[in-house]
Amino acid sequence: MKRLALLTAALAFTLLPNLHAQAPAAPAAIQSALASDAGKLSDKFSALAGAMAGKYDYRPGPGVRSVGEVFNLIVAENAMLTATLTGAPAGPRPEPITDPAKLQEALKASYAALAKAISALPDSDLATPVKLFGRDFTRQSAAMLLLGDQHEHLGQSIAYARVNGIVPPWSK
Repeated sequence: MKRLALLTAALAFTLLPNLHAQAPAAPAAIQSALASDAGKLSDKFSALAGAMAGKYDYRPGPGVRSVGEVFNLIVAENAMLTATLTGAPAGPRPEPITDPAKLQEALKASYAALAKAISALPDSDLATPVKLFGRDFTRQSAAMLLLGDQHEHLGQSIAYARVNGIVPPWSK
């Protein structure tokens, strides 16, 4: 019986370090997840902006945003959200960009600034109240709202691309 108890104890002590090593990592901070999401959106919008060059005027119907208007909206939303997160005053809406190379660069730059602002937010600032579109939000909920909205615009942009015979670069 003693031998069985010793074997069981030895086995337990042998497995304990392995069990600890296989434990899942702690969940990433919300700032890290949101900044990562901004980076993925940046890659996809920048790639689509390049692939859709020459199609920026396309709109599926009257009164619906064109390809270029959607991309410019994303640049403006990123500037607005960056100002909201940092507490900086919101500047005027940027002039629409029609040059594909400049628009791709504006998308990348706007997402880089947004990711930096998100990453720099201390946990204590996530619950700070802010106004967005005249409504009350926290900094965290404002970021989640606008990034979620941008996923919708990404789907819209993918549909625009496919209707124009363009396969999104990441799905080839």
